[in-house]
Amino acid sequence: MTDVLRRGRVSLAFGFFAQGVAFALLVTRIPAVQDRYGVSDALLPVFLAAVPILAGVGSVVTGRLVRRVRPSRLLRWSQPVVLLALLGVGAGDRVAVLAVALAVFGLAVGALDASMNMLGVSLQRSYRRSIMLGFHAAYSLGGILGASLAWAGAHWDLALWVSYLPVVAVLVPAALAGSRWYVDGEGRGAEGARKGEGAGVGFKVLLPLCLVMTFAYIGDSTVSNWSAKYLQDVLGSSEQLATVPYNVYMVTTLVGRAVGDFGVRRFGAVAVVRGGAVVAAGGFAVVAGAPGAWVGMLGFMLLGLGLCVLVPQTFAAAGRLAAERDGRPGASDAAVARLNVFNYVGFLVGSPLVGALGDAWSYRGAMLVPMVLVLVTVVYARSFEARPDRYGGGHERPRTADVGRGSNGL
Repeated sequence: MTDVLRRGRVSLAFGFFAQGVAFALLVTRIPAVQDRYGVSDALLPVFLAAVPILAGVGSVVTGRLVRRVRPSRLLRWSQPVVLLALLGVGAGDRVAVLAVALAVFGLAVGALDASMNMLGVSLQRSYRRSIMLGFHAAYSLGGILGASLAWAGAHWDLALWVSYLPVVAVLVPAALAGSRWYVDGEGRGAEGARKGEGAGVGFKVLLPLCLVMTFAYIGDSTVSNWSAKYLQDVLGSSEQLATVPYNVYMVTTLVGRAVGDFGVRRFGAVAVVRGGAVVAAGGFAVVAGAPGAWVGMLGFMLLGLGLCVLVPQTFAAAGRLAAERDGRPGASDAAVARLNVFNYVGFLVGSPLVGALGDAWSYRGAMLVPMVLVLVTVVYARSFEARPDRYGGGHERPRTADVGRGSNGL
């Protein structure tokens, strides 16, 4: 059974990696997408907002589907759809084609994000030790690779479909092959899934974690959308130097997640979440008060180290809380799907919030708002506390788990 869990862990990590590549290839080539389809500046925000909104819909639908369908099956087929939709974005030639491709991408991303975090939470429960940050480290690594590939495509002036096609051609068959080893959560046999068990815990119980998820993504979207503009317009850097902060942020996010599981095992989730929130708030404070570009980059580095632990630990806490309060199969999956919606809420709120405050007040002052919101996480840190019997002292003591291939004959 340990070999089954290890194969499941590796295959799921690859799924996170592939999702990181795909998402980075889309968001980093938005200007090229706009040019290809002739989308006006006024219409572009509508397209960009539609993706997270539809992703939220996809996550809600996934939360209902997993009452009858294994999360591994949803993940197995949503990942190729995401990749093919990405290729559709690059290969079309009319705005209507772009709209359809982005709609499919958004819905499939919602299902993909929800189902892969469901499997991550259930695997962590089977391992009885923290491994969730490692999955998100794989996502960060994929994001760095995807952004690098996007840079190469832009540098060599490659058509979008030329940039996307080799990636899709490699990742689709690799993801399908790896999906043979996905592992569903304990007690999630086909019979239990057909019975529709696991309606999940109430929203009020999850509310603190939903707020933490929202605040974390407000912070993340602030970095991704405003770091370059802030460095260039506020701190007076060159255009070339202004591209560095996001890369620094991504690298420190990867480093923090790569070692984060060891911190959780050593100090506990509550301490790691509190520490991450304080470091992230300190990063925003450094950015807001930076006298120059290099100090500003130090702030963005601190942001990566701090914010990187919040999202994976929030998913893990939601799954654990649901399992403690509602022992029925699928309760954890439903909780993860509900929580995942607030990923997109934070993404939608963060960028317009900072932009509006920056225009009405100042961009330095605007950076203090996500700082305060991230600090609120310290108040809710107790929601991340695990019962003593949930995770052992770092040993792999697997519980019963269902192998994804058993549900579909692969």
